[in-house]
Amino acid sequence: MTTKLLALWLLLGGMAVYAQGTFPTNGVGDIRSGYFALTGLTIVVESGNTIQNGTLVIREGRVVSASAGNNVPAGATEIPLPGKYVYPAFVDPYSNYGMPEVKRGGGGWSNPQLDSKTDGPYAWNQALRPETQAQGIFKYNSKAAETLRKAGFGAVLSHHADGIARGTGTLVLLHGERENQMFVLGQATQHFSFDKGSSTQSYPTSLMGSIALLRQTYLDADWYAKNTDKREFNLSLEAWNQQKALPAIFEVSDWQNALRADKIGDEFGVQYLIKGAGDEYQRIAEIKATGASFILPLDFPEAYDVTDPLDAQMITLAQLKHWEMAPANAARLHQAGINFAFTANGMKNPQDFLKNLRKAVQYGLDKNTALKAVTQNPAAFLRVADKVGTLRNGAMANFIITSGDLFEEATNILENWNNGHRMVVLEIPARDIRGQYTLAINGEPNYELNIEGTMEKPSFSIKKVGLDDKITTSGTLNNQLLTISAALNSDGQVRLSGWVDQNTLKGVGEAENGTSLTWLATRKGEHSASSESKTTELPTLGKVNYPFGAYGSETLPQQQTLLIKNVTVWTNEADGVLQNTDVLIKNGKISRVGKDLNDGGAIVIDGTGKHLTPGIIDEHSHIGISQGVNEAGLTSSAEVRIGDVLDSQDIDIYRQLAGGVTSSQLLHGSANVIGGQSALIKLKWGEAPEKLKFPNAPGFIKFALGENVKQANWGDNMRVRYPQTRMGVEQVLNDAFTRALEYEQAKGNKRRDLNLETVLEIVKSQRFITCHSYVQSEINMLMKVAESFKFKVNTFTHILEGYKLADKMKEHGVLGASTFADWWAYKMEVKDAIPYNAALMTQMGVNTAINSDDAEMGRRLNQEAAKAVMYGGLSEEEALKTVTLNPAIMLRVADRVGSIKVGKDADVVLWTDNPLSIYASVNKTIIDGTVYFDADTEPAKQAAMREEKARLIQKMLEAKQGGAPTRKADKSEKIRWHCDDITDHFSGEVFHLDERTH
Repeated sequence: MTTKLLALWLLLGGMAVYAQGTFPTNGVGDIRSGYFALTGLTIVVESGNTIQNGTLVIREGRVVSASAGNNVPAGATEIPLPGKYVYPAFVDPYSNYGMPEVKRGGGGWSNPQLDSKTDGPYAWNQALRPETQAQGIFKYNSKAAETLRKAGFGAVLSHHADGIARGTGTLVLLHGERENQMFVLGQATQHFSFDKGSSTQSYPTSLMGSIALLRQTYLDADWYAKNTDKREFNLSLEAWNQQKALPAIFEVSDWQNALRADKIGDEFGVQYLIKGAGDEYQRIAEIKATGASFILPLDFPEAYDVTDPLDAQMITLAQLKHWEMAPANAARLHQAGINFAFTANGMKNPQDFLKNLRKAVQYGLDKNTALKAVTQNPAAFLRVADKVGTLRNGAMANFIITSGDLFEEATNILENWNNGHRMVVLEIPARDIRGQYTLAINGEPNYELNIEGTMEKPSFSIKKVGLDDKITTSGTLNNQLLTISAALNSDGQVRLSGWVDQNTLKGVGEAENGTSLTWLATRKGEHSASSESKTTELPTLGKVNYPFGAYGSETLPQQQTLLIKNVTVWTNEADGVLQNTDVLIKNGKISRVGKDLNDGGAIVIDGTGKHLTPGIIDEHSHIGISQGVNEAGLTSSAEVRIGDVLDSQDIDIYRQLAGGVTSSQLLHGSANVIGGQSALIKLKWGEAPEKLKFPNAPGFIKFALGENVKQANWGDNMRVRYPQTRMGVEQVLNDAFTRALEYEQAKGNKRRDLNLETVLEIVKSQRFITCHSYVQSEINMLMKVAESFKFKVNTFTHILEGYKLADKMKEHGVLGASTFADWWAYKMEVKDAIPYNAALMTQMGVNTAINSDDAEMGRRLNQEAAKAVMYGGLSEEEALKTVTLNPAIMLRVADRVGSIKVGKDADVVLWTDNPLSIYASVNKTIIDGTVYFDADTEPAKQAAMREEKARLIQKMLEAKQGGAPTRKADKSEKIRWHCDDITDHFSGEVFHLDERTH
């Protein structure tokens, strides 16, 4: 490019594209059309459509044509760019660019707030903000826009990332004109998340509460739209309904939340675009089954600094594996046929976007798919494929000019044209100075200068003639001006300043001692691009295992035909304990029980000296629950469902398998009188959350009485939520049941109320109560309230004063009492607890179980059951039933589990000794005929884990040595939920409502 042409180019480049508008012109207006022909380019019109040595014609901010050859229309200004590439500018489908900062407020459990503080006719909950329109609060940010342009972006979808329902997003350009000229689409999308954002309102306090709030709001919006006799005006629901036709984007924090979001969408006929977390590769099959397209982050995790072995111990295997495998996420999704786009959202430095895009290619993603994921796909997601993400005729003139192939490491973005506005990222040099030179200092040609790198960002190296050692050198090229610094002699650094003159570089300089000098570099060889080309191999990665991380397996365990021979069988049936007996397991069921059994296709397990029992069933557990066990923001949270938030990755599932547990009822906590709906699961380690659910299990719900629900130990600030007394608890129950019956009788266009629908199921004996209870008087009260509404309480759990009124429970028809073996003295209302409780209730004819309510205790429920032999004299068979058959009866699944009987589910445990002995350990835990824990294979599994962790730590050490950035290792403690734990959405802290000493 000549100097004259360069000057003209700079003049034209800053020229605004003419377009009509409503704003007046003050002074002399520039009405030139912005008519350009960029010639000599490799034009990538879109992924898979490339034109060599072509001409791109643009006019008034639009693409007129892209064609091969030098086709310059009359009147167009030609801009020759030989050897350069042009691509559609990137489109980011998920951003908060130009939006106000989201400031998390106060509130939480130090300052509870039951009602919304939003002024005006809006939603009842502050986390619902569908009326927010990003187009109305967008503000151009020159610094952020420049950063995004340098990363290759031409348009971004921006929204205010605050709340669960976040309102609409807007698609904007990145040039520096007034905001009115930056919009591609004013209302482009609607946005959702599970994060309550800046809301200071107490509800929701948990993930399951966020899900319930979304579910109820979908129903409310539908009711509001259909209700012609509106007695409520609600701008939030008005906005919600107006946005229904827009693409819906749901932000999630991990793959499990992606499945949860998709499930909500399926329930209400919405296919979300899911803004993922980059871990989708961990569950490809389930992610594909959603049918969703994904917006993937490119903020790959940094390596941990594992120099100190004590630091290395704090990092989990899952964290190590994710660091290694995250860059391959996109490649694996593409291989599975899952559609996606990329976003820079979440990156510390968006200018690393192109580097990480290339890294995704290095890890197996093909270049065409990578380009499509930053251009055509996001444009298609936002329904603007004719406007951005392409260089087809009529599209916006949004493109980047690069020095070469976009995916080559040496390639730089030179310019970013935004709707026809030229933005220089890196000046295009008039001449390529790369090559080999003879360097003369003060006329002495004693050195060789080699210039490599890219044309726009060259790198310099100097060595003395006849020597191979390179001298430490640095340099810059700014337009045609050069600066070079090198340690050429013992006197120190020599600083050279000069300019380009045909085939020479020349100028003046100064030695470190202040001596002036002159220099001349004469070209003797051309730069060879091929010398920098290199072939890259796909990185070697570990395997995805299920669950991802510690104790996972590369393949899911499979159901087998098993024949357990010569074992002592605790049947829990009339046959009692059978000696030297065989049990055949086939198709997930107990097929035969007897002596000398044979099956040619069975795997034979020698049970000599061992004991086989039904799997342990924990009636009261809180393992495997994500982001909160209590939804404590309301007195009644009957609408929330533990089944919505199952955490199949919870290591306590595996630990309890090692203790013989095969099923657990996962209960809501005890923060409110009417808690949430329970989930009965089988501990199928490695399966996805939905596959943990006990098939066709009856519905249960958690109720609570006593100190927790009246907030006795919550602190002085907790005096705003009803009830505050035990008398108030009774009134809450009466009111809920009465309103549920009135709800049933309501006519006309009835608003569906998920809370009252659930309470009504209880009154109609379609859902069963498990009630957290301690004190005799309150236990009596609940039975009387239930009787007044003509239903029965199914289960009292904890029930440490159950021995005082076992006769009354039996008379009422309670199906079960589930208690601790010997917990007491951890708060006032357990002062009358005794370890004989379980035995006394059993002797009175009450079906009695012993539960854990504790992740650690859940691993040794066999020993907890054994305490009933010591305290109260239960027989060993009766004691075992308290953790097997009896909880199965109270959970209404005794027809399927709880005993070893032909036709029942093959949920059994093989013990090394009498299962009530402290010397007994689990050899195998089998669920539905599948071995989920096997002590025989544990040593090999643990050795493989140690080997894998050591490999990854070594790889991180090498990454650090190679200059990769690292982060400090920090130990994140796993939260093990109890009844009385409440999460705080603002700080992530967990509050304990009573002070237990266990």
